[in-house]
Amino acid sequence: MSERITSRRDFIALTGVAACSALLSASAKLRPATTHPELSGSEETTPDYILRIAASPVEIAPKHIVSTITYNGQFPGPLLRFKENQPTTVEIHNDTDAPEQLHWHGQMVSTEVDGAAEEGTPFIPAHGMRRISFTPRPSGFRFYHTHIRGGANLNAGQYSGQVGGVYIEPQHEPGNYDREVFLVLKEFEPSFSQGGDMAQDFLAPATRVKELETSGESAMKTSLARGMPHGYEVGYQYFTVNGRMLGHGEPVRVKQGERVLFHVLNGSATEIRSLALPGHTFRVVALDGNAVPSLAEVPVLWLGTAERVSVVVEMNHPGVWIMGDLADDDRGHGMGIVVEYAGHRGKALWTPPKASHWDYSRFAKTEATTSAPDDTFEMTFAKDNASEKGFNRWTINGVAFPMSQSVAPASFHLRQGKRYRIRMRNASDDIHPIHLHRHSFELTKLAGKSTSGVMKDVVMVGGYQEVEVDFTAANPGLTLFHCHQQLHMDFGFMTLFDYV
Repeated sequence: MSERITSRRDFIALTGVAACSALLSASAKLRPATTHPELSGSEETTPDYILRIAASPVEIAPKHIVSTITYNGQFPGPLLRFKENQPTTVEIHNDTDAPEQLHWHGQMVSTEVDGAAEEGTPFIPAHGMRRISFTPRPSGFRFYHTHIRGGANLNAGQYSGQVGGVYIEPQHEPGNYDREVFLVLKEFEPSFSQGGDMAQDFLAPATRVKELETSGESAMKTSLARGMPHGYEVGYQYFTVNGRMLGHGEPVRVKQGERVLFHVLNGSATEIRSLALPGHTFRVVALDGNAVPSLAEVPVLWLGTAERVSVVVEMNHPGVWIMGDLADDDRGHGMGIVVEYAGHRGKALWTPPKASHWDYSRFAKTEATTSAPDDTFEMTFAKDNASEKGFNRWTINGVAFPMSQSVAPASFHLRQGKRYRIRMRNASDDIHPIHLHRHSFELTKLAGKSTSGVMKDVVMVGGYQEVEVDFTAANPGLTLFHCHQQLHMDFGFMTLFDYV
């Protein structure tokens, strides 16, 4: 995984019992709004939710407090529960000194409210407010987060604590579980390092494209031969689930025989995360909030940045367990939460799960039955090592997104109602969690393996691999496409679609 700061090891001596986190098992309905003096006419109605963006202290363990930007003074931000296709109004106050954006990740909303300046969404001004109305859809587990460029500022963008869950209740809820638990995985106190390899062996299929590998390896060797260092990467000092380090928050308390529906969000700015619960398996029911065609049980969950997984766990192995990351270092420094059965006490136990791979196609239709697209867009992702003041610059088809421009032209053009395929070719050794705004896409080919039926809004594209996804152009307006790894998107890894 990522490199660490060695000085953090002194922190492991901290112990204690912490207060329950805000998102452990219930939504946080916000206080009623008062009429804002700037509002008039129809805007004088009370909004459904109020969110305030401000610097706040977050206690991640007893006597250890980090300062970050949060929603409503807490991390994670309040869980917002909407009803599918029922209009809602949200009032967003920005109490910071810089303009902000709040992105409604995974929802099919207009560019006016999506929360991306590249699409033309108005900023929430410093010490100002925006009130927005939209119709939540589709149903399922979504989330909201800042969409500001961090660049070299590790206090900005999603390095901050601006992450909160959204659950859009379907019109007909199956309810095949006893209760829900929401978990947000997140690191704090980032710093820059150079070098470090990303784990790749968990993804399946593992097929690499020789042409892409030759190109990427050659470019890196040439850069290093010129005396260039490895480009900057980001490491973290502290790791949390729902804003608390392992052992310093309230446990998830369960009863034997319960069916618990866990909604898990990787709220990291840069990290791929894993999660396992000793003696239990995860029955995957939804990916990125969308029900999967084939339910399947897995021993380990893997989530790229911004991915969500919803799983049902049969509580049939009594005891006190650590639900945590597979990486011993990450788990040992906070990335986990205790699961405690009724009637059981004592030290929480961890045992490694059996070896497994993460393969999206396990949750697909039994037979690949994808319709032919109306058009196909070819995209090749590449890295210019350390070429931008020590940071890697990222390109799509040889072009880095012009980060300094307030408005950039669209590179790909859509027609309403048409079905499009994006063929992504990764000429780097990094895994890229690729996100398409305001649309969902169907996975159609993974490293040469055809598949269908799995709908997502983020997909991990492995190093030197090809992935194909299909989507229908059904939400007019500028549409942002980018790697959700903050360090990548901040240095060029974005492009725009428009409707013509």
